[in-house]
Amino acid sequence: MYPPIEPYDHGMLDVGDGNLVYWEVCGNPEGKPAVVVHGGPGSGCSVGMRRTFDPERYRIILFDQRNCGRSRPHAADPATDLSANTTHHLIADMERLREHLGVDKWLLYGGSWGSTLTLAYAEAYPERVSEVIIIAVTTTRRYEIDWLYRGAGRFFPEALERFRQGVPESERGGDTFDLLAAYARLVADPDPEVRVKATLDWCAWEDAVISAEPNGKRNAYSDRPDDAKLALVRICSHYFSNAAWLEEGVLLREAHRLAGIPAVLIHGRLDLSGPADTAWELAQAWPDARLVVVEDSGHTGSETLRKELFAAQDAFASRR
Repeated sequence: MYPPIEPYDHGMLDVGDGNLVYWEVCGNPEGKPAVVVHGGPGSGCSVGMRRTFDPERYRIILFDQRNCGRSRPHAADPATDLSANTTHHLIADMERLREHLGVDKWLLYGGSWGSTLTLAYAEAYPERVSEVIIIAVTTTRRYEIDWLYRGAGRFFPEALERFRQGVPESERGGDTFDLLAAYARLVADPDPEVRVKATLDWCAWEDAVISAEPNGKRNAYSDRPDDAKLALVRICSHYFSNAAWLEEGVLLREAHRLAGIPAVLIHGRLDLSGPADTAWELAQAWPDARLVVVEDSGHTGSETLRKELFAAQDAFASRR
């Protein structure tokens, strides 16, 4: 990672619907613009994400997606209405931020859910994208969501059973999306004890799925601060129970819109959260994208994966 750095500019962008989106800019004001699209959905940007790009060569732009991180109102408050928080709202927010900062074209960097939002934005505004770097490739198809919250249970059957038992018995009999909708209801319950229990049950499942990775951190989800954890689960369950409001497979079908945009797709071979087939399919649909499969990495990355990430950034830094 590059040395710690502080933003030279930051603010709150009014994106409508009563929402303010936090943004900040670090690095070289005259450098190549690059925007970091965080995961989750609902994780927010961390201080460490400022250190992902070379501050001498890049103008590094970070923002917290609606209702998480430093954006307001915050999803940890059950009174916060998430109806105006969808993939299409986030695409519009990114474009509004680009205009606000006076950026003509920017490099997009995203991982996990951030890769889905990166692809959705790039396909909506390909003329505003210079390059793309994606790690832990996802497109948030129903197929992929069903794998993460049901299929992966083939490796962790006891953890999946605990996850299912986290909702009332009457709501366990449906499909994966019924289960996720039940969690979305529970984490918005007026009773704080109900919200906290549902949040912990959700995070325990997420922890289990990455537990077998070579670099998996114990309790990676459960150890997050309480408000951040609740916002993450509220927004995740909101998005995934609605299949992110995306037509099934649309990001792969529309990948032809990305023609001419160079990209590097970096994916861990051992990623149980999102197996490598999605990255492979995207690379087949996007001739300008180069796929790098990292043999010693899962969803949480590895030193090898970081080297591939920095190599991609170095290669793109000098492109006009």
